[in-house]
Amino acid sequence: MGRIAAPITIANLNTPEKTIRCDALVNTGASHLTLPTAWRDRLGDLLELRTVQLETATQKTVEGLVCGPVHVQLEGFPPIITEVLFIEMEPENGQYEALIGYIVLEQSQAAVDMFGHRLVHIKRLDLK
Repeated sequence: MGRIAAPITIANLNTPEKTIRCDALVNTGASHLTLPTAWRDRLGDLLELRTVQLETATQKTVEGLVCGPVHVQLEGFPPIITEVLFIEMEPENGQYEALIGYIVLEQSQAAVDMFGHRLVHIKRLDLK
């Protein structure tokens, strides 16, 4: 499968001028919108909700901090209010890579088009 990146805007719900705009990697194996801890101050004061243990793709265990609420807008999809997960990341070539997990995809009514390597809009939410 190819890499799918999507433009995303993340803003502090209580301080909307505290905003991050970036391209983020769509990762259906990740649960949360995940950002590097190094970016946390860019969103201002967020409520620290809980600390969680995470397992990475390399089966390494790391700790993350879930904060919120944040206003999230995937380009071309409805805006949502959700949480953000901050973890320690190592920049690659001087760049951090934000991750869009399945919670944000579902809330935004976005699905992965495997053939077109893009996100597509889902007409209806699932209530089954």
